Amino acid sequence: MPNDISALADRQDLYALSLEGQRLLFTEARTALKFSDEPVDDEQLRAIWELFKWAPTGSNLSPMRILYVRTDDAKKRLVPLLTPPNRPKSESAPVVAVVAVDSEFGEYGAHLCPSVPGLQEVLAANPALRDASGNFNAALQAGYFVLAVRAAGLAAGPMKGFNAEAVDAEFFPDGRWKSILLVNIGRPAEDAWGERMPRLAYEQAVQLV
Repeated sequence: MPNDISALADRQDLYALSLEGQRLLFTEARTALKFSDEPVDDEQLRAIWELFKWAPTGSNLSPMRILYVRTDDAKKRLVPLLTPPNRPKSESAPVVAVVAVDSEFGEYGAHLCPSVPGLQEVLAANPALRDASGNFNAALQAGYFVLAVRAAGLAAGPMKGFNAEAVDAEFFPDGRWKSILLVNIGRPAEDAWGERMPRLAYEQAVQLV
């Protein structure tokens, strides 16, 4: 399994994204395991949203929501709900994003997808369809969100090792939002990175018909 970017470099003229952009978002981007104490301010968090929100979702319904955990008190409520190996990662991060799906995302159907009249009512009448659509598209958006964090010049540390039911009870007691992912956000510490792991080759993962 290749672990270099030679195949990408050989096709550089096929990418519209600059080499710097490729490095920032993909080839040199890593999951940060430890962060510096440099703060992340409100404008940086807003910048992430203003970029991220333009990525596509099914019927443009955008079911993903974000809770930014950044105060000491909020961190003390969140960190014990993580698996032990993940706790120091989030403790060191200036901000932890709790990425969630809004179970009532259809509320904005008329505004976000006016070309499909009655979309909110269709979703409300079919909970299985609503939940499948919400969960899939929120997961899709979570990937976009990580890229937007990187595009804002920050390091991202996405994690699934947490007690989602406990997080929801603590931060979303009305039951409307359901957490699906945590993303630690900040400037990476000097020793922020683990070993770079390999990727599949094109021939291992792609078929042509």
